[in-house]
Amino acid sequence: MTEVLIAVLPGDGIGPEVTAQARAVLEHCARRFSLGMRFEEATVGGAAIDATGAPLPAETLALAREADAVLLGAVGGPKWDDPRSEVRPEQALLGLRRELGLFANLRPIQVHPRLIDAAPLRREVLEGVDILFVRELTGGVYFGRPSERRQGPAGREAVDTIVYDEREVRRVVELAFAIAHLRRKRVTQVDKANILATSRLWREVTHEVAAEHPDIVLEDVLVDAMAMHLLRRPRDFDVVVTENMFGDILTDEASVLSGSLGMLPSASLGSAQNRLGHRAGLYEPIHGSAPDIAGRNLANPLGSISSAAMLLRHSLGHEDAAAAVEAAVTAALDAGLRTADLRQPDTRQVGCVEMGAAVLERLPS
Repeated sequence: MTEVLIAVLPGDGIGPEVTAQARAVLEHCARRFSLGMRFEEATVGGAAIDATGAPLPAETLALAREADAVLLGAVGGPKWDDPRSEVRPEQALLGLRRELGLFANLRPIQVHPRLIDAAPLRREVLEGVDILFVRELTGGVYFGRPSERRQGPAGREAVDTIVYDEREVRRVVELAFAIAHLRRKRVTQVDKANILATSRLWREVTHEVAAEHPDIVLEDVLVDAMAMHLLRRPRDFDVVVTENMFGDILTDEASVLSGSLGMLPSASLGSAQNRLGHRAGLYEPIHGSAPDIAGRNLANPLGSISSAAMLLRHSLGHEDAAAAVEAAVTAALDAGLRTADLRQPDTRQVGCVEMGAAVLERLPS
């Protein structure tokens, strides 16, 4: 049996709480499905700044590089939230993405039937929603240079730069089309091609890739229209591929479809293979550190647990274990268990630890 290394980076706020539940699920799966797993933990984000002065210490980055997969909690919080600071927790995320070559972020948006009433939209809009966002992760405005604040002729000014080359666009679009072949064979490419030169490049390269996949239906949608369509007709979308900032904003918007940001997982993947021959990746819930509820056993661990399921699927290649975790999450919700962010009539509110235990109880023994 090949033993794999899972790097666990709990981070800040509720990160340690939700990550502990996800790790417990992975440890159970390791025993149940005879998967050799070794876990090593390291600091990241604000906790790392406090401990070392850097949001991504060299030791943490070395561990992440060695690992077959990384399980991340969340980073940030008011303690480190000074926009003028040269050292910020979020720099750890950008550093991990860049240094590990994680160019594609997969964010599934699915609506559990029993959570439809927890969302602010009408039932008929939400039933059957199943979207997979493929967000480019290492280019665009978050990485462009120059990015700076400076003194100009009219006073203070700031500049951010959006840069993409066709290689960056092509590799993430090709991944989106490959995934679409396994789903409903529809790709929606989101851009702002009526204004931005980078978006016109995105559209051009996407159509070149589409020509190689004649059985996939391609649709181009401007980002402002997409923001509206997500709330009016989300069932129409299958695989959605877009650039870094658009993907960041749209997936946070789409989180309302699921009833809570706390429900949603993500996988960040690159081209590098791990020792099992699968894609090495970083797995994290898309929510933030929620410092207002940290340490109070109020966090929803299901986004982190579902991220662990994606880890099992994409980095370990174990579909059975991944499906078992997802089924256990569904069973816990079917049993009427809800964390504080998912309050509904005729359900029982539980804490982070209790929800994690409920998922464990519903996994095959």
